[in-house]
Amino acid sequence: MNKIAVKITQIDNVQNLHVVKFDFHGISLQMMSLDLNKEIEVGTNVHVGVKPTHVALAKEFSGQLSSSNQLQAKVIECENGELLSAVELTCNESVLESIVTLKSSLKMDIKKGDEVTILINASDLFIVDIIGDDTQC
Repeated sequence: MNKIAVKITQIDNVQNLHVVKFDFHGISLQMMSLDLNKEIEVGTNVHVGVKPTHVALAKEFSGQLSSSNQLQAKVIECENGELLSAVELTCNESVLESIVTLKSSLKMDIKKGDEVTILINASDLFIVDIIGDDTQC
């Protein structure tokens, strides 16, 4: 599981649906949630998580998508298996992993040093835990 240190900047809610916005080194991220811990409030530093299989990649991307979270990243390593590829990425000093099909990895010709766009839907992010105030987000 990928963990990213972020600071909560805004919480919008209607009934028990919440859209939580975060700051990740000056980049805005957001998630959708049905339930929020009562300790979750604006200004709180948290780790958000996302499964590697929910981290989509785009190479030479331009245009608009409905995916709420788009991050620029650099490929550290791409390990191709028989069916899947594990792509290790760095984004703002955080290391993330994406699992994509081998066919997609080969089609995009993903290799070490490539610049890619990470795409994460708001529904795929979740709060893992609350972290201390001294953590850099």
